[in-house]
Amino acid sequence: MAFSIPEALPEQDRQWAESLLPRLEAKFAAERDRVGSHIPYIAEDGVYKDLKDVSDPAWWTNGFWPGILWQMFHATGDQAYVGPAREVEKTLMNVIDTDFMGLHHDVGFMWLLSAVADWRLTGDERAKNRGLAAATLLAGRFNPEAKFIRAWNLPESEGWAIIDSMLNIQILFWASDVTGDPRFADIARMHADTLSHTAVRPDGSCNHIVDLDLVTGELRHNPGGQGYESGSSWTRGQSWAIYGYALAAHHSGKKEYLDVAKKVAHYFLANVALENDLSLVDFRAPAEPKYWDALADVITACGLIEIAEQVPELERPLYLRWAVRLLRAVEAHWCDWDPSRDGLVQMCTGCYHKSDDREVPMMYADYYFVEAALRLAGKGARLW
Repeated sequence: MAFSIPEALPEQDRQWAESLLPRLEAKFAAERDRVGSHIPYIAEDGVYKDLKDVSDPAWWTNGFWPGILWQMFHATGDQAYVGPAREVEKTLMNVIDTDFMGLHHDVGFMWLLSAVADWRLTGDERAKNRGLAAATLLAGRFNPEAKFIRAWNLPESEGWAIIDSMLNIQILFWASDVTGDPRFADIARMHADTLSHTAVRPDGSCNHIVDLDLVTGELRHNPGGQGYESGSSWTRGQSWAIYGYALAAHHSGKKEYLDVAKKVAHYFLANVALENDLSLVDFRAPAEPKYWDALADVITACGLIEIAEQVPELERPLYLRWAVRLLRAVEAHWCDWDPSRDGLVQMCTGCYHKSDDREVPMMYADYYFVEAALRLAGKGARLW
């Protein structure tokens, strides 16, 4: 169902999306030259620190910086983005030797946007092998009895699965595509099926974490995770479900996954409309204090674009117009376009109850903003 996203947009929205291109190039060319092959996470006073020096080289967001570089390379053709992206890719592979037990369900985030992106855009065979190593690691976390991929490596997490994993399983669909081995995609589908009835609720809201019986896969408990509490509605969890199930539908052809993505999207949009298209950290938290999370908006925008690519023509405007609305709201209220400062998207929150990563500029929000903006302008690469 191929169609041109820019041509499907109203003229004013298309012009707005195109107007972002030179601003993105100015911002990220400057960041590329400053950051290089370092691995940024949170900008403090407009300056990134390097996770290789101050934190954890196995940290789950470490693929997003090369993802930005590969998206900008695809959009501009500028070879200067390639070198630092590949240097980060090498750093990530070193983690397999130096901190293997620090890796877990998030290896899809790390390697889809680094090694797999490299292979997709350049055909580099070494990069493909690195991506397959990550896919094999993820497949090894699968519980074949209960049919889910285990989250984290904590003693208490052996029955845990999380909604974030819906983005990570895309590396399994890719691995089946490039190897012809159906087992990777089989694992992805079984995991998606399990989460569709344990993590996604009938009203379209989502649990962040589900604790599952290790044999039957039945839901035992839903820990609160990064939202306000058990049973609440962590907004980024909803956005992971929207984008993850839309991608799973794209890769598997299963309409049921698209229906899940649409159900969660309708729940998300009904809630975010009450806040002028800006996302709170949790839709079911106390009215005060209000905490915000731009990440949920920009990830959801990507998911809505993905849904629009799979629905009939007369259904597309709902999803494309909302994608633009969310991105416009973030751009108008929460973006720092100064090329001399690190970090584009501000007001991002990792966890409701952690003050040190609440309402700060997080680099992976920049990735999703870049991806959504470039796709709306017809310049984005498919990296998932």
